[in-house]
Amino acid sequence: MAKPAKDSLTFEDAVGRLEEIVSQMESAELPLDSIIEKYEEGMKLLAFCGEKLKAAEKKIELLTHDKSGKLQRSELDAKDANGGPEAPIKKGKSDSEISLF
Repeated sequence: MAKPAKDSLTFEDAVGRLEEIVSQMESAELPLDSIIEKYEEGMKLLAFCGEKLKAAEKKIELLTHDKSGKLQRSELDAKDANGGPEAPIKKGKSDSEISLF
């Protein structure tokens, strides 16, 4: 598989490429120089995936539960992970029902 350009790389593409690299590195036929190249590429992809996961986590964790189980607004309420305005939150029939739309 050819390497996608960095700016068009998706999380799924990176994970797929990582799987390919692991498979190739597990074969006994790959020369040492190629293993080192694959390892370097894999480490870059791993860092990319880590950044994507952290960004996704920030977007998802808009609400947290306090010790009593009630929903509590988090520090991301004022802005989303991209620095944009807060998404409107509508209360449902009970405190545990919240809708973003």
